[in-house]
Amino acid sequence: MKASSMKKKKHVSYSKWGYIFLIPFFLVYTIFSLIPMISTFYYSFFENYMSGLKTIGPTFIGLENYKTLLTQGDLLKYIGNTLIMWILGFVPQIIVSLLLASWFANSRLRLKCSGFFKTVIYMPNLIMASAMSMLFFALFSNNGPINMVLMDAGIIDESIHFMSSTGGARGLIALMNFLMWFGNTTIVLMAGIMGIDPGLFEAAEVDGATPGQVFTKITLPLLKPILTYTFITSMIGGLQMYDLPQILTNGAGGPDRTTMTLIMYLNKHLFNKNYGMAGALSVLIFIVTGALSVIVFNSLTSQKEK
Repeated sequence: MKASSMKKKKHVSYSKWGYIFLIPFFLVYTIFSLIPMISTFYYSFFENYMSGLKTIGPTFIGLENYKTLLTQGDLLKYIGNTLIMWILGFVPQIIVSLLLASWFANSRLRLKCSGFFKTVIYMPNLIMASAMSMLFFALFSNNGPINMVLMDAGIIDESIHFMSSTGGARGLIALMNFLMWFGNTTIVLMAGIMGIDPGLFEAAEVDGATPGQVFTKITLPLLKPILTYTFITSMIGGLQMYDLPQILTNGAGGPDRTTMTLIMYLNKHLFNKNYGMAGALSVLIFIVTGALSVIVFNSLTSQKEK
């Protein structure tokens, strides 16, 4: 009895160390995320802005900031701009990434130099958005290399004003988003495909399934969780789009504010030091992002009852 009681006393529990290691994360999250988020929500109910050198407020005004945004501003227009440019970049991104991921993850193809090509397609993700925007601004300007090549080839008679047309400006921003992120999406999807049991592909091949049938009946259904994650994270990033259109259009969102995104609109309130309105807009962006994420998650993960 004494020996067994001594062994129990010497037993050391290490479960508490897991909670101890989580403390730094929760401290950082609380200080830099949770407290600012609560403060933003709190100050969205106040009138707090600069009028010349004079500070007005903070004065509690309830939901007036929200009413102003929803009735007087062009909030719906900026939401539409943001979603359109995200969709224009995301649709080709997911298609190309799926094709490349299926290609690279197929061990039967025995591709040579696959590591080199994986590195090349991922490299645009390492380029700063400011550098990418300045590069595209120089390439697609009225007297830029793209217009010069097209005119020398006789394809066009005069320069195309990409920045002055709605389709041109939105298309350039979508193209930049595609080039910067399709490599990262390819790596994520490739990891998901490589996690699928190879025996399923071998059994389908033995049964005479075509590559298209294997892709649609096996790969896509089993890749659904990764696709859901990719879709939602890409959508959140798209709603937070700021740097590319900000630099490409010099913050104006031209032409005629058709490339003005939600975060660019938010930045204008912060630049004008209208902190109450900026707080209300931040809360609305949070609500829109959360609602769209829930809708997308439920629509992609719901299964039809048999």
